[in-house]
Amino acid sequence: MHFDNGGIPRDYSAYIRRKGIFIFSVFILLALLVILSIRSGPVSISLFEIIQTLIMGTGSRRTELIIWNIRLPQTLVAITAGAGLACSGAVMQSVLRNPLASPFTLGISHAAAFGAALSVILFGSGVMTSDPSRAMAISNPVLTVSCAFFFSMLTACLIIYISGSRGASPQVMVLTGVALGSLFTAGTMLLQFFADDVQLAAMVFWTFGDLARADWSDLWILSVVTSFLIVFFLANTRSYNAMGLGDETAKGLGVRVERVRLAGMMAASLSTALIISFVGIISFVGLVAPHIVRRIIGDDHRFLIPATLFTGAFILLGSDIVARLILLPHVLPVSIFTSFLGAPVFIYLIIKGNR
Repeated sequence: MHFDNGGIPRDYSAYIRRKGIFIFSVFILLALLVILSIRSGPVSISLFEIIQTLIMGTGSRRTELIIWNIRLPQTLVAITAGAGLACSGAVMQSVLRNPLASPFTLGISHAAAFGAALSVILFGSGVMTSDPSRAMAISNPVLTVSCAFFFSMLTACLIIYISGSRGASPQVMVLTGVALGSLFTAGTMLLQFFADDVQLAAMVFWTFGDLARADWSDLWILSVVTSFLIVFFLANTRSYNAMGLGDETAKGLGVRVERVRLAGMMAASLSTALIISFVGIISFVGLVAPHIVRRIIGDDHRFLIPATLFTGAFILLGSDIVARLILLPHVLPVSIFTSFLGAPVFIYLIIKGNR
Protein backbone atom coordinates (compact mmCIF):
# COMPACT_ATOMS: atom_id res chain seq x y z
CA MET A 1 0.00 0.00 0.00
CA HIS A 2 1.36 3.41 -0.97
CA PHE A 3 1.06 6.42 1.31
CA ASP A 4 1.31 10.15 0.66
CA ASN A 5 3.31 12.62 2.75
CA GLY A 6 0.55 12.82 5.35
CA GLY A 7 0.53 9.08 5.96
CA ILE A 8 -2.82 8.61 4.14
CA PRO A 9 -3.15 5.81 1.57
CA ARG A 10 -2.92 7.25 -1.94
CA ASP A 11 -5.96 5.35 -3.16
CA TYR A 12 -8.03 6.91 -0.38
CA SER A 13 -6.62 10.36 -1.14
CA ALA A 14 -7.63 9.95 -4.80
CA TYR A 15 -11.06 8.75 -3.66
CA ILE A 16 -11.54 11.89 -1.57
CA ARG A 17 -10.10 14.12 -4.29
CA ARG A 18 -12.57 12.91 -6.93
CA LYS A 19 -15.53 13.64 -4.70
CA GLY A 20 -14.16 17.06 -3.79
CA ILE A 21 -13.64 17.91 -7.47
CA PHE A 22 -17.26 17.00 -8.23
CA ILE A 23 -18.63 19.13 -5.37
CA PHE A 24 -16.43 22.07 -6.37
CA SER A 25 -17.46 21.74 -10.03
CA VAL A 26 -21.17 21.80 -9.19
CA PHE A 27 -20.57 24.82 -6.97
CA ILE A 28 -18.87 26.70 -9.82
CA LEU A 29 -21.70 25.80 -12.21
CA LEU A 30 -24.21 27.03 -9.65
CA ALA A 31 -22.34 30.33 -9.33
CA LEU A 32 -22.43 30.79 -13.10
CA LEU A 33 -26.12 29.94 -13.10
CA VAL A 34 -26.74 32.65 -10.49
CA ILE A 35 -25.32 35.25 -12.88
CA LEU A 36 -27.43 33.87 -15.72
CA SER A 37 -30.53 33.96 -13.51
CA ILE A 38 -30.03 37.62 -12.66
CA ARG A 39 -29.52 38.44 -16.35
CA SER A 40 -32.49 36.44 -17.67
CA GLY A 41 -36.04 37.67 -17.98
CA PRO A 42 -38.36 39.87 -20.03
CA VAL A 43 -35.82 42.69 -19.57
CA SER A 44 -32.27 41.67 -20.46
CA ILE A 45 -29.54 42.93 -18.11
CA SER A 46 -25.87 42.90 -19.09
CA LEU A 47 -23.08 41.59 -16.89
CA PHE A 48 -21.67 45.11 -16.61
CA GLU A 49 -25.01 46.41 -15.33
CA ILE A 50 -25.10 43.61 -12.75
CA ILE A 51 -21.63 44.59 -11.52
CA GLN A 52 -22.64 48.25 -11.43
CA THR A 53 -25.73 47.49 -9.36
CA LEU A 54 -24.50 44.81 -6.95
CA ILE A 55 -20.88 45.84 -6.42
CA MET A 56 -20.42 49.47 -7.41
CA GLY A 57 -23.90 50.70 -6.49
CA THR A 58 -24.06 52.97 -9.55
CA GLY A 59 -26.68 51.14 -11.63
CA SER A 60 -29.74 52.81 -13.06
CA ARG A 61 -32.91 53.06 -11.01
CA ARG A 62 -34.74 50.59 -13.26
CA THR A 63 -31.93 48.03 -13.06
CA GLU A 64 -31.75 48.34 -9.28
CA LEU A 65 -35.49 47.72 -8.94
CA ILE A 66 -35.38 44.66 -11.21
CA ILE A 67 -32.34 43.08 -9.56
CA TRP A 68 -32.96 43.87 -5.89
CA ASN A 69 -36.75 43.51 -5.82
CA ILE A 70 -37.33 40.67 -8.31
CA ARG A 71 -34.44 38.63 -9.64
CA LEU A 72 -31.97 38.45 -6.75
CA PRO A 73 -34.51 37.32 -4.11
CA GLN A 74 -36.05 34.87 -6.60
CA THR A 75 -32.60 33.44 -7.36
CA LEU A 76 -31.71 33.05 -3.69
CA VAL A 77 -35.08 31.47 -2.90
CA ALA A 78 -34.48 28.95 -5.72
CA ILE A 79 -31.07 28.05 -4.25
CA THR A 80 -32.44 27.73 -0.71
CA ALA A 81 -35.53 25.73 -1.69
CA GLY A 82 -33.61 23.45 -4.04
CA ALA A 83 -30.94 22.73 -1.44
CA GLY A 84 -33.50 22.11 1.31
CA LEU A 85 -35.70 19.77 -0.74
CA ALA A 86 -32.74 17.83 -2.14
CA CYS A 87 -31.10 17.32 1.26
CA SER A 88 -34.44 16.32 2.79
CA GLY A 89 -34.89 13.71 0.07
CA ALA A 90 -31.38 12.34 0.59
CA VAL A 91 -31.90 12.03 4.36
CA MET A 92 -35.31 10.36 3.97
CA GLN A 93 -33.81 7.83 1.56
CA SER A 94 -31.04 7.14 4.06
CA VAL A 95 -32.95 6.81 7.33
CA LEU A 96 -35.70 4.72 5.70
CA ARG A 97 -33.22 2.79 3.50
CA ASN A 98 -35.62 3.35 0.63
CA PRO A 99 -34.30 4.75 -2.67
CA LEU A 100 -37.79 5.96 -3.64
CA ALA A 101 -38.30 8.03 -0.50
CA SER A 102 -38.72 11.77 -0.91
CA PRO A 103 -41.05 14.48 0.41
CA PHE A 104 -43.16 14.10 -2.75
CA THR A 105 -43.40 10.32 -3.18
CA LEU A 106 -44.07 9.69 0.52
CA GLY A 107 -46.99 12.12 0.57
CA ILE A 108 -45.28 14.57 2.92
CA SER A 109 -45.47 17.39 0.36
CA HIS A 110 -49.20 16.84 -0.05
CA ALA A 111 -49.68 16.76 3.72
CA ALA A 112 -47.76 20.01 4.17
CA ALA A 113 -49.76 21.56 1.35
CA PHE A 114 -53.00 20.54 3.05
CA GLY A 115 -51.84 22.07 6.33
CA ALA A 116 -50.88 25.31 4.59
CA ALA A 117 -54.19 25.32 2.71
CA LEU A 118 -56.06 24.86 5.97
CA SER A 119 -54.21 27.85 7.40
CA VAL A 120 -54.76 29.98 4.28
CA ILE A 121 -58.48 29.28 3.88
CA LEU A 122 -59.84 28.65 7.38
CA PHE A 123 -57.50 30.69 9.56
CA GLY A 124 -57.01 33.63 7.20
CA SER A 125 -53.22 33.47 6.98
CA GLY A 126 -53.31 34.00 3.20
CA VAL A 127 -54.54 37.18 1.54
CA MET A 128 -54.95 38.43 -2.01
CA THR A 129 -53.01 41.54 -3.06
CA SER A 130 -53.40 44.10 -5.81
CA ASP A 131 -49.87 43.48 -7.05
CA PRO A 132 -50.11 41.42 -10.28
CA SER A 133 -46.62 40.01 -9.73
CA ARG A 134 -47.61 38.71 -6.31
CA ALA A 135 -51.30 37.91 -6.25
CA MET A 136 -51.11 36.09 -2.96
CA ALA A 137 -49.21 36.81 0.24
CA ILE A 138 -48.85 34.93 3.54
CA SER A 139 -49.80 37.34 6.30
CA ASN A 140 -48.99 34.91 9.12
CA PRO A 141 -46.06 32.67 8.13
CA VAL A 142 -45.72 31.23 11.64
CA LEU A 143 -49.28 29.86 11.59
CA THR A 144 -48.88 28.58 8.03
CA VAL A 145 -45.60 26.81 8.76
CA SER A 146 -47.00 25.36 12.00
CA CYS A 147 -50.02 23.86 10.23
CA ALA A 148 -47.89 22.54 7.38
CA PHE A 149 -45.38 21.05 9.82
CA PHE A 150 -48.08 19.36 11.90
CA PHE A 151 -49.60 17.50 8.97
CA SER A 152 -46.24 16.67 7.41
CA MET A 153 -45.08 15.24 10.74
CA LEU A 154 -48.28 13.21 11.02
CA THR A 155 -47.47 11.63 7.66
CA ALA A 156 -43.80 11.18 8.57
CA CYS A 157 -44.72 9.33 11.78
CA LEU A 158 -46.96 6.97 9.79
CA ILE A 159 -44.10 6.29 7.36
CA ILE A 160 -41.71 5.63 10.25
CA TYR A 161 -44.18 3.22 11.83
CA ILE A 162 -44.64 1.32 8.57
CA SER A 163 -40.90 1.25 7.87
CA GLY A 164 -40.39 -0.36 11.27
CA SER A 165 -43.05 -2.99 10.69
CA ARG A 166 -41.75 -6.48 10.15
CA GLY A 167 -41.46 -7.39 6.50
CA ALA A 168 -42.33 -3.94 5.16
CA SER A 169 -40.83 -3.51 1.68
CA PRO A 170 -39.93 -0.29 -0.17
CA GLN A 171 -42.92 -0.89 -2.44
CA VAL A 172 -45.26 -0.97 0.58
CA MET A 173 -43.87 2.32 1.88
CA VAL A 174 -44.18 4.01 -1.50
CA LEU A 175 -47.74 2.76 -1.94
CA THR A 176 -48.55 4.05 1.54
CA GLY A 177 -47.13 7.42 0.58
CA VAL A 178 -49.26 7.45 -2.57
CA ALA A 179 -52.35 6.65 -0.50
CA LEU A 180 -51.57 9.37 2.04
CA GLY A 181 -50.86 11.85 -0.75
CA SER A 182 -54.23 11.04 -2.31
CA LEU A 183 -55.94 11.49 1.07
CA PHE A 184 -54.45 14.93 1.69
CA THR A 185 -55.07 15.98 -1.92
CA ALA A 186 -58.74 15.11 -1.41
CA GLY A 187 -58.71 17.18 1.80
CA THR A 188 -57.27 20.15 -0.07
CA MET A 189 -59.93 19.80 -2.75
CA LEU A 190 -62.60 19.72 -0.03
CA LEU A 191 -61.28 23.00 1.39
CA GLN A 192 -61.37 24.51 -2.09
CA PHE A 193 -64.98 23.40 -2.56
CA PHE A 194 -66.14 25.34 0.51
CA ALA A 195 -63.94 28.40 -0.17
CA ASP A 196 -65.32 31.63 -1.56
CA ASP A 197 -64.09 33.09 -4.85
CA VAL A 198 -61.22 35.07 -3.35
CA GLN A 199 -60.03 32.20 -1.17
CA LEU A 200 -60.28 29.74 -4.05
CA ALA A 201 -58.27 32.00 -6.35
CA ALA A 202 -55.63 32.47 -3.66
CA MET A 203 -55.50 28.74 -2.94
CA VAL A 204 -55.13 27.70 -6.57
CA PHE A 205 -52.41 30.30 -7.11
CA TRP A 206 -50.59 29.22 -3.95
CA THR A 207 -50.67 25.52 -4.91
CA PHE A 208 -48.52 26.24 -7.97
CA GLY A 209 -44.88 26.12 -6.99
CA ASP A 210 -43.74 29.65 -7.75
CA LEU A 211 -40.46 31.11 -6.51
CA ALA A 212 -41.38 34.68 -7.43
CA ARG A 213 -43.87 35.04 -4.58
CA ALA A 214 -41.23 35.00 -1.82
CA ASP A 215 -39.73 38.35 -0.79
CA TRP A 216 -36.72 39.27 1.32
CA SER A 217 -38.49 38.68 4.65
CA ASP A 218 -39.57 35.20 3.49
CA LEU A 219 -36.04 34.54 2.27
CA TRP A 220 -34.56 35.31 5.68
CA ILE A 221 -36.84 32.77 7.37
CA LEU A 222 -36.19 30.15 4.70
CA SER A 223 -32.44 30.60 4.64
CA VAL A 224 -31.93 30.64 8.43
CA VAL A 225 -34.04 27.56 9.16
CA THR A 226 -32.88 25.62 6.10
CA SER A 227 -29.21 26.37 6.87
CA PHE A 228 -29.66 25.18 10.46
CA LEU A 229 -31.28 21.93 9.28
CA ILE A 230 -28.58 21.29 6.67
CA VAL A 231 -25.93 21.72 9.38
CA PHE A 232 -27.89 19.18 11.45
CA PHE A 233 -27.86 16.74 8.50
CA LEU A 234 -24.12 17.22 8.03
CA ALA A 235 -23.49 16.58 11.72
CA ASN A 236 -25.19 13.18 11.44
CA THR A 237 -23.52 11.93 8.25
CA ARG A 238 -21.56 9.20 10.06
CA SER A 239 -24.76 7.89 11.63
CA TYR A 240 -26.44 7.81 8.21
CA ASN A 241 -23.46 5.89 6.82
CA ALA A 242 -23.75 3.33 9.63
CA MET A 243 -27.51 2.94 9.12
CA GLY A 244 -26.85 2.14 5.47
CA LEU A 245 -25.24 -1.11 6.69
CA GLY A 246 -28.44 -2.15 8.48
CA ASP A 247 -30.03 -1.30 11.80
CA GLU A 248 -28.34 -4.08 13.75
CA THR A 249 -24.89 -3.19 12.45
CA ALA A 250 -25.51 0.49 13.20
CA LYS A 251 -26.57 -0.34 16.76
CA GLY A 252 -23.41 -2.39 17.13
CA LEU A 253 -21.42 0.69 16.14
CA GLY A 254 -23.13 2.73 18.87
CA VAL A 255 -25.74 4.52 16.75
CA ARG A 256 -29.11 5.12 18.38
CA VAL A 257 -31.01 4.11 15.27
CA GLU A 258 -34.55 4.97 16.36
CA ARG A 259 -33.54 8.39 17.63
CA VAL A 260 -31.50 9.20 14.50
CA ARG A 261 -34.32 8.01 12.24
CA LEU A 262 -36.97 10.06 14.07
CA ALA A 263 -34.79 13.17 14.26
CA GLY A 264 -33.86 12.90 10.57
CA MET A 265 -37.48 12.53 9.49
CA MET A 266 -38.56 15.41 11.74
CA ALA A 267 -35.85 17.70 10.37
CA ALA A 268 -36.57 16.73 6.76
CA SER A 269 -40.30 17.22 7.33
CA LEU A 270 -39.74 20.65 8.86
CA SER A 271 -37.60 21.69 5.90
CA THR A 272 -40.24 20.44 3.46
CA ALA A 273 -43.10 22.11 5.34
CA LEU A 274 -41.27 25.42 5.52
CA ILE A 275 -40.40 25.51 1.83
CA ILE A 276 -43.85 24.44 0.67
CA SER A 277 -45.59 26.96 2.90
CA PHE A 278 -43.77 29.80 1.14
CA VAL A 279 -43.36 28.65 -2.48
CA GLY A 280 -45.96 25.89 -2.97
CA ILE A 281 -45.48 22.31 -4.14
CA ILE A 282 -42.27 21.67 -6.07
CA SER A 283 -41.99 18.03 -7.06
CA PHE A 284 -39.14 15.65 -7.98
CA VAL A 285 -36.21 17.83 -6.86
CA GLY A 286 -35.94 15.92 -3.58
CA LEU A 287 -36.17 12.61 -5.44
CA VAL A 288 -33.98 13.11 -8.52
CA ALA A 289 -31.07 15.14 -7.10
CA PRO A 290 -29.88 12.51 -4.55
CA HIS A 291 -30.06 9.78 -7.20
CA ILE A 292 -27.99 11.78 -9.67
CA VAL A 293 -25.33 12.42 -7.04
CA ARG A 294 -25.29 8.81 -5.83
CA ARG A 295 -24.64 7.54 -9.35
CA ILE A 296 -21.60 9.83 -9.62
CA ILE A 297 -19.91 9.84 -6.21
CA GLY A 298 -21.55 7.00 -4.26
CA ASP A 299 -23.32 6.72 -0.90
CA ASP A 300 -20.81 8.27 1.51
CA HIS A 301 -22.98 10.88 3.24
CA ARG A 302 -20.00 13.02 4.15
CA PHE A 303 -19.88 13.94 0.47
CA LEU A 304 -23.38 12.95 -0.65
CA ILE A 305 -25.20 15.62 1.35
CA PRO A 306 -22.95 18.58 0.33
CA ALA A 307 -23.05 17.45 -3.31
CA THR A 308 -26.83 16.94 -3.17
CA LEU A 309 -27.20 20.42 -1.67
CA PHE A 310 -25.51 22.11 -4.64
CA THR A 311 -27.10 19.76 -7.19
CA GLY A 312 -30.62 20.41 -5.88
CA ALA A 313 -30.02 24.17 -5.94
CA PHE A 314 -28.63 23.88 -9.48
CA ILE A 315 -31.62 21.86 -10.73
CA LEU A 316 -34.25 24.17 -9.25
CA LEU A 317 -32.49 27.39 -10.29
CA GLY A 318 -31.95 26.06 -13.82
CA SER A 319 -35.60 25.00 -14.00
CA ASP A 320 -36.69 28.44 -12.85
CA ILE A 321 -34.61 30.13 -15.56
CA VAL A 322 -36.12 27.93 -18.27
CA ALA A 323 -39.64 28.48 -16.88
CA ARG A 324 -39.07 32.23 -17.10
CA LEU A 325 -37.79 32.18 -20.68
CA ILE A 326 -39.56 29.34 -22.48
CA LEU A 327 -42.85 31.21 -23.11
CA LEU A 328 -41.85 34.87 -22.95
CA PRO A 329 -43.56 37.21 -22.13
CA HIS A 330 -45.48 34.65 -20.03
CA VAL A 331 -43.74 33.16 -17.00
CA LEU A 332 -44.52 29.57 -16.04
CA PRO A 333 -44.56 28.42 -12.40
CA VAL A 334 -41.38 26.44 -11.83
CA SER A 335 -43.29 23.41 -10.50
CA ILE A 336 -44.71 22.75 -13.96
CA PHE A 337 -41.23 22.52 -15.47
CA THR A 338 -39.74 20.42 -12.64
CA SER A 339 -42.58 17.91 -13.05
CA PHE A 340 -42.03 17.67 -16.80
CA LEU A 341 -38.28 17.37 -16.25
CA GLY A 342 -38.30 15.13 -13.20
CA ALA A 343 -40.53 12.33 -14.49
CA PRO A 344 -38.43 11.30 -17.55
CA VAL A 345 -35.16 11.80 -15.67
CA PHE A 346 -36.32 9.55 -12.85
CA ILE A 347 -37.58 6.89 -15.28
CA TYR A 348 -34.16 7.00 -16.98
CA LEU A 349 -32.42 6.57 -13.63
CA ILE A 350 -34.64 3.58 -12.79
CA ILE A 351 -33.91 1.91 -16.15
CA LYS A 352 -30.16 2.59 -16.12
CA GLY A 353 -29.81 1.72 -12.46
CA ASN A 354 -31.75 -1.53 -12.63
CA ARG A 355 -28.51 -3.53 -12.71
